[in-house]
Amino acid sequence: MYTSAASQQLGITVLRLSLAAMWISHALLKLLVFTLPGTAQYFASIGFAGWLAYPVFAFELLGGIALLLGVYARQVALALLPVMAVAAWVHLPNGWVHTSAGGGWEYPVFLMAASLALYLLGDGAAALKRSPALLPAFFFGDAMDVAK
Repeated sequence: MYTSAASQQLGITVLRLSLAAMWISHALLKLLVFTLPGTAQYFASIGFAGWLAYPVFAFELLGGIALLLGVYARQVALALLPVMAVAAWVHLPNGWVHTSAGGGWEYPVFLMAASLALYLLGDGAAALKRSPALLPAFFFGDAMDVAK
């Protein structure tokens, strides 16, 4: 089956923009619904330092904006993976389905997979700033870098 390079790039862009919307909405949820002090209290209630809510909020918001604009999108997707890994770990005891009481781990793990896919696939169309730093070829050799 043949897929044009243009449609591949558009598909990657849809993935990038979807992840951007998720990260921005998660940050705004912390700010506008739970409030940052409330998020800090939640972090403290699950054993994290409450002050971590503030850099996590900033990282989510700025990362989401970078993905939206296509500024170092691959690297940003990779850098945001640990945030979702911690979210998955926090939700692990609640079970698989994210609609479980307290939220399950399925959604954070899916978002980790989507972020990893974006990192491996490339920035997509209409990315404002691309960088060759930390591309899959850096870790796996040139054969892995499909977005050359």
